[in-house]
Amino acid sequence: MSQDLAQYKDIIEQLKPVVNEPEFNQVLQQVAADVPKEKRFLIKMEVKRLAKPCLRTIDLRGNVDGKCKKYTHEGRNHFMDDIAVDKFEEQLRIFGRYTYGVYEAVQSTENNFRLMQEREIAQERAERAQPDARKRSAVLEQFKVDTVNLLDYQQRNTERMNFAVAVEIFNQYNESMRGLSVDISLEGLQVKLPKDIIFEKGELLFVYFRGLENEFTLDKKHGIAYRLVKISEKNDVKYLAFQRAVDHPNKSFDNFLESFIHGNKRRYKVNMNNTIEAITSKISEQYFSPRSPTLPVYIDVVNETLVPRFAMMNEVNRETIQYWQDEENTCRLSFLLTQERLHHLLRKSDEVRECFIFSFTHLQNSKVYFYSASYEELQQKELLKQVFLGFGSKKASWRVFKVTLTDMTPEQAHIPLSIPDSVGSKVKKLNTPPSARLMGRLKNLRYLAHVTDVTSLTGQETYSDFKFNRENLTYLKNFGHPRNRAPSNIEIVRFKNEEQRIESRYRLRTHIEVRFNGEDTVHKGVSEDISVRGLGLRVELTKEYGGSLEDRVEVAFPRLQSITTAFDVMNLQYDIVYHNIEKNILHLKAAPGEEGKTARNFFEELIKKNKANLQAESDEEEIPGMGQALRCINARNATSLSFLMSKEGVRYTPQAGIIGKQDERITLLTTQYAERGKVNLEFLFRDRKQDSPFVQSGIKTVKLENMPLRQELFVSFDNSQKDSRMAIIPRYSHKFDNNQQRKSFIREAMNRGQFIAIHVMLTTTGKPDLSMLQTEINYVTMYAMHRARELEKKMWSIAACSHLIDVTDEVLIRYGFSSEEITQNRTPLGTSQHQSA
Repeated sequence: MSQDLAQYKDIIEQLKPVVNEPEFNQVLQQVAADVPKEKRFLIKMEVKRLAKPCLRTIDLRGNVDGKCKKYTHEGRNHFMDDIAVDKFEEQLRIFGRYTYGVYEAVQSTENNFRLMQEREIAQERAERAQPDARKRSAVLEQFKVDTVNLLDYQQRNTERMNFAVAVEIFNQYNESMRGLSVDISLEGLQVKLPKDIIFEKGELLFVYFRGLENEFTLDKKHGIAYRLVKISEKNDVKYLAFQRAVDHPNKSFDNFLESFIHGNKRRYKVNMNNTIEAITSKISEQYFSPRSPTLPVYIDVVNETLVPRFAMMNEVNRETIQYWQDEENTCRLSFLLTQERLHHLLRKSDEVRECFIFSFTHLQNSKVYFYSASYEELQQKELLKQVFLGFGSKKASWRVFKVTLTDMTPEQAHIPLSIPDSVGSKVKKLNTPPSARLMGRLKNLRYLAHVTDVTSLTGQETYSDFKFNRENLTYLKNFGHPRNRAPSNIEIVRFKNEEQRIESRYRLRTHIEVRFNGEDTVHKGVSEDISVRGLGLRVELTKEYGGSLEDRVEVAFPRLQSITTAFDVMNLQYDIVYHNIEKNILHLKAAPGEEGKTARNFFEELIKKNKANLQAESDEEEIPGMGQALRCINARNATSLSFLMSKEGVRYTPQAGIIGKQDERITLLTTQYAERGKVNLEFLFRDRKQDSPFVQSGIKTVKLENMPLRQELFVSFDNSQKDSRMAIIPRYSHKFDNNQQRKSFIREAMNRGQFIAIHVMLTTTGKPDLSMLQTEINYVTMYAMHRARELEKKMWSIAACSHLIDVTDEVLIRYGFSSEEITQNRTPLGTSQHQSA
């Protein structure tokens, strides 16, 4: 195609299907009405040239980035890759035979080395003209990724076939327009028109298939009744979506169309846009759900009482389950989700149904006692707040949980395939709704509480600065949970185990005795948890110790020694790797080499037994499909933003973004400077040029230690700025020297626009469950093998996931900001909107 005609490429594409039709000149006048007459003549000659029969053979071996194989057509052998074959067959359908248009289209596929080289040369010239701007723009664009709604896609009742044919559309006033069909099904039709339309959404219209009238016996006097249900625009072309008007049936056309689609769907290719969207959505869910740090708790409503029924445990959020287990391994999660707290959340507006709950445990006579308080409960009296936060934060068991509440429906448990029952019996079976027995167990579920551990070391140290009078410790009984009035248990439902497991810390609440640097003085205390293979141990002492980091510690477990004879656990050797300001909370690491061998071996054995306690008594579910049903409900109601990452070379780059129903601050932050349907994650990678960028080095740490990694990110956000790099100023909390710097940053951010704090969590990803994907991947493979390969390549490239939890209010609480300031900060000072339409 000459350079003069390149600007009319879209018009030429619209004319190709009707080049051999009697109304070709009429369609040309319509689609090229605004083109000068002499140019219109050149367009006509070009289309006629492209429609001429071609005798050339195609041999793309060595010319494309793909494996070529022999393809025989009308006795002539061509050598093409999968992409070229698809293009060949597409153009063959348009022209009706092998023409120059078919030949030239196949020579111009996106993976053609010649075209790739031409694009690279053009890009290099452009970068030489504007090197800095071009390079910077390309770098920033990689951080803008498409958003995915988990398990939310369109299911089709009938197959839709790609089909380009001339049509004429009439309204009730006998006004008509000509256009080209895009795709067709038994129930609908999509048409594209080149200019402004005269039709309105909801209008009853009659469609005449002019391009079929000469080849098939169709009623030329009566059109087929459709209703216009959607109008969209792309590249100055209007796309009209029609639905068959059920009040104007046409049985003969139905029979013709059903036969036509069944006989030609391989030739014309089934439209699989919704299936590809469904596979993309399911791939994202496969990597999101098993490693999400948030624990979903499903809540029944019985006589206006909110009853937590089920909790969905995966490899990461199981730490929350374990934290709320008592000495008998009974889960006391209901202590956290009390009736008062749930009803308090329910009374809030949908956008802010969240609260922060602080907790710690106390070990007495080998029994675990739980204490917890929400921020609203502590606000009732300043003395209560100072005592609870100041004392509780000095415990190794100190935790901060974010709890959100969102609506749900039992019907969200049903996730049919994106393809219709008519495709086959297997598809029909997979599309069957859940059993009545299963739905009976779910029927009263109305709400979903998401519990996320957002504890931070910096936060714990900050709360420990709260001053309180030890004489007021008796007030803590107001927040203790009576063991003799324990609420009903929540049933734990487990994810299927993946081949690649991620480790977590395990509860180990027992009395200990500690000696430092070989001294005789014995310090009493309590252990809190142990980490993977017993390498790490967290303990709380009854009084501070006088040593420093990297000191050697000898730890004795009297109670554990009474239950084991295989190991001597009275003088296990550890090194101190962290202590809090008061030096009563220590993080220990097993001594290297032979000195720490006993600790490593003993706790590795103990963890194995602990894992056994976490396993279900039977792999079989009490009600088949319960786990899958709850998983689907949770995926459709994610409350915070997450994004997947793939590894490209030595770098990890963001892929699909998953937007939650809440955490609106983070949603605004990530969508403000991105096109519609995308999120801009550049601010999370702003440190990418530093020696140890958090995301890149963090994922390496996660892979090495096989444990999740957490960090807090402070953001100063001024949405009145047009440039995202000026509007968003991020800084990871550990980069500040002290709390005074942190408070100054927060104050300046609030004066400038808005302060946002994000709990960033990194996890690696496990392997996807192909049983949930295979049927739809096979369906795509039948009609477009290269698209299926692209999807599978994308699926296996995913290596990590990042979860972003809004902890702004909790950070403001810990640094002493008032309730009025916290409320005021929820809305940015600026009101400008920069998101593209």
